Amino acid sequence: MYSSKVDAMTVSTTFTTQDMRAAILHHLTYTMGKDADHATTYDWRMALSFAVRDRIVDGWFASTRKSYEAGAKRVYYLSMEFLIGRLLQDGLVNLRLLDDACEALTALGLDPWQVISNEPDAALGNGGLGRLAACFLESLSSLGVPAHGYGIRYEHGLFRQSFVDGRQVELPETWLQQHHAWEFERPEARYRIGFGGDARDAGWDPAEAVIAAAYDTPIVGWQGRWANTLRLWAAKPVEAFDLDSFNRGDFVGAATPEAMARTISRVLYPDDTTEIGKELRLKQEYFFTAASLADILRRFEMEHGDLRKLPEKVAIQLNDTHPAIAGPELVRLLHDDNGIPFDEAMDLARSTLGYTNHTLLPEALERWSDHLFGRLLPRHLEIIDRIDQAHRATYPSSSVTIREPGVVKMGELSFVMAHRVNGVSALHTELMKSTVFKELNALHPDRIVNETNGVTPRRWLLSSNPRLASLITERIGEDWVGDLEQLSRLEEHVGDAGFLSAYAEAKRANKADLAAWIEAEHGIALDPAMMFDVQIKRLHEYKRQHLNILEAIALWQAIRAAPDADWTPRVKIFAGKAAPGYHFAKDIIRLINDVAEVVNADPVTRDKLKIVFLPNYNVTLAERLIPASDLSEQISTAGKEASGTGNMKFALNGALTIGTLDGANVEIRERVGEENFFLFGMTADEVVARRKIKDHAAKAIAVDPRLAAALAAVRDGTFCAEEPDRYAHIVQNLSGPDYFLVSSDFTDYWRAQREVDAAYRDADGWTRMAARNTVRSGWFSSDRTIRGYMADVWGAEPVI
Repeated sequence: MYSSKVDAMTVSTTFTTQDMRAAILHHLTYTMGKDADHATTYDWRMALSFAVRDRIVDGWFASTRKSYEAGAKRVYYLSMEFLIGRLLQDGLVNLRLLDDACEALTALGLDPWQVISNEPDAALGNGGLGRLAACFLESLSSLGVPAHGYGIRYEHGLFRQSFVDGRQVELPETWLQQHHAWEFERPEARYRIGFGGDARDAGWDPAEAVIAAAYDTPIVGWQGRWANTLRLWAAKPVEAFDLDSFNRGDFVGAATPEAMARTISRVLYPDDTTEIGKELRLKQEYFFTAASLADILRRFEMEHGDLRKLPEKVAIQLNDTHPAIAGPELVRLLHDDNGIPFDEAMDLARSTLGYTNHTLLPEALERWSDHLFGRLLPRHLEIIDRIDQAHRATYPSSSVTIREPGVVKMGELSFVMAHRVNGVSALHTELMKSTVFKELNALHPDRIVNETNGVTPRRWLLSSNPRLASLITERIGEDWVGDLEQLSRLEEHVGDAGFLSAYAEAKRANKADLAAWIEAEHGIALDPAMMFDVQIKRLHEYKRQHLNILEAIALWQAIRAAPDADWTPRVKIFAGKAAPGYHFAKDIIRLINDVAEVVNADPVTRDKLKIVFLPNYNVTLAERLIPASDLSEQISTAGKEASGTGNMKFALNGALTIGTLDGANVEIRERVGEENFFLFGMTADEVVARRKIKDHAAKAIAVDPRLAAALAAVRDGTFCAEEPDRYAHIVQNLSGPDYFLVSSDFTDYWRAQREVDAAYRDADGWTRMAARNTVRSGWFSSDRTIRGYMADVWGAEPVI
C-alpha cells in the first residue's frame, strides 16, 4: 500500500549540493510560483523546506512500509504538547544535508542562515512536558522504533508574550498564518467525536459532535534512517455552514458551528479559572484522546484483526494526566462498540496503557467535578464508576478511590488503568511511591518504574551548538551523535590545555553571538566577558524565580555599598511565560522587569550587574541561550520538580549548575561530580520538616540582614516609586506562609552564589569544570530514556 523510490537508509547519501540547488529552484518555481528575481526570504525558505521534505518523505514512506512488513509493535505517544520548534534545520541536520543546503543557497546569492531562521516556531507547547515529547519522537525515529505521536494542532498555541510597563501581555500566536511546510492534511482520517447527550449501559447517544481532522508531520531521525509520524488533530464542524441562517440574514449565526468547533483546537491550556474554561479543557482532552484511540484501533484492525491481541502489538503512553480519559474510552470502544466483556476490556486496556507522571503537586493531578464530567461524557462516568468498583472489590481493605463525592480524580484513574506508571527522575519516582501514590504503590508494588528524562543530542548539541559539536567531533569522531555516552572518551582531554582553550573559545563566541542578538533585538548592551547567569522556565512559585531576583536585589545593594570590592560581573537572564490566570507568577515577571529597569540604569552597578527578561520564550530562544550560558539556575523547592530537561541541556553545553537536590539535579550532580555543581538548599525531607516550624519565614528573615533589606526594598517601592505597594503581597507571602521556602533557602543560596563568583574568577578552573559537565552528561540522552521505556514499559523493539 506504500511505495518509495529510495530506501530509507540511503536518502541522505544520494543527494548532492547540485541536487539541492536544483530542488530549491524547482520548488521555488512550481510550488511557490515565483521566479528567483522576485522571491522573498519566505519564498526561498519554503522552497528549501519542500526540497528537504521530499527527501524526508522518501524515508518516511519506506519506514512505514517496513513497519507493516515486520508486523512490529507500535508505540503511540499521547501528549497535549509537542514543542517541536523549527523543523527545517532539524531536518537538514538529521539528513546530513546542512552543508549542501548552505552551499546551494550561497551559490544562489542568499544568506543561508537568514533563509533557515525565517521559519517560525510551531506553537504546539509551553515547556518541558512538550519539549520532552518532541525529543522522544526524534529519538524513536533515530532508534528505528515504529511510533506515532498524537496531539492537537493548535492554531494559536499558548500565547505570544510581550511586556507593557513590565507586565506580561498575552497575544495570540500566529504561526499558522503562513503555510506550514511540514504537514500533510489527511482528509481520509476524520473521526466524529461526541459530547453530552444520554448514556445507558453499553451505549451513548451524544447531543453534539465535532470532526477530528488529521494533519501528519514526518519526524526524521539521525542520518535519515527512519521517520515516524506526528499526527495532530484539528477540530472541524460536522456541518461547516448553516445556509438557512445565512439566507435569513443571520450571517454570524451561519458561521457559529465552525467557530464553536474550532475553539477546541485554537489555544493550548485555555484559562480554567471559569466553568466555561474548565469545560473547554475537558473537551480538548477527550477530543484528541478519542480521535487518537479511534485511529489506533482502525490501524490495528486493518493490520492484525483480533482486538484481543492489542497489548501484543500496541503500546500507548499517556504523557501526564491530560489523556487519562484514554482508559475509559478504550474500554468503551472495546466493550460498547466491539462486544468484548467489560472485565476483559478493562484488562486489555490496562495491558496496553502506560502512564508517565510529571508532577508531585496535588493541584496538577487533574480533578474534574462529576457534574461537568457527567454532562460532557456521561457514558465515561459510568465506565469510571465500574472501574472504581472493580478496583475496590479487588482491594476491599484499601481506601483508594478514583471517585470522591462530586469529583473524578484523573491521577488515580491513570494509575489504575496503566500496567506501568513511571516517574521521570530517580528522586521523583521514589517520592511518587511515598507521597501522591503511596497507597496505590502499596497495592501494586511492581507498577511504578523510573525512566529518567533525557534530551536529543542532535537538537541540543549538534544543531544548537555547532562550535562545541565540531570540537567534540575533531577529538573523538562523529559517532557520539548517535551514542551520546561516547562523550566519556573526552575525559582524557579535559587536562589538555589545547582542548580547554578551544572549549573556552567556543563558549566566548557563543556568548558574543547572544550579546549581539540581544542588543539588536532588545536594545540592551551586554559585555560577553560577564558571567551569563540564566534561568529559563515556566513561571511558577515552586521554580522560584522570585528567589533569584531577591538575590539579585541583595547583590545590587551589596555592590552599591562597596562598589570598589572585587565583584564578579554578571548578567542575570530570565525567560518564561506565566499562565494567564496565574496572577502571582505574572507579578513576579513584573517585579523582575521593574528591578531590571532600576538596576540597569544605576551608574554605580551597571558594569557589574545587569538583569534581562527576554520575552516570548520558545525553542528557538532556548537554542540561543543554552550554548551561551555560564550558569544554569535549577533552584526549585526540593521535592517539587519532577525532573527537568533544561538542566540536562545546560550541563551538556557546559553551563555549571547552581541548584537544589530536586528532580534530575540529583542525578546530574552524581554524574558530573559534586565538585562541578553548586549545591544549596534543603533536601525534600528537610523541606517537609521546615514547613512544620511556626513562623519559619519570619525566623529566616530575622537572622539574615541581606534578605530583610532585599524584601524591604521590594516592600517600600524602590522598584516602583509610582505605586509603592505594588508588590506588598509578594513580601507578605515570603514573610508569612512562604510554602515554597524562598526565605528559608535564601541564605544558603547567597552563599552558593558567592562560591560561583569565586570560581568564575578562575577562568581556567571554570573551563575545566564546564568541560567536565559536557564530558559526563552523555547519559542524559533521550535515546537512553527511550531504550528504558522499550524494555520496561512498552515491550517494543527497533525495526532497523
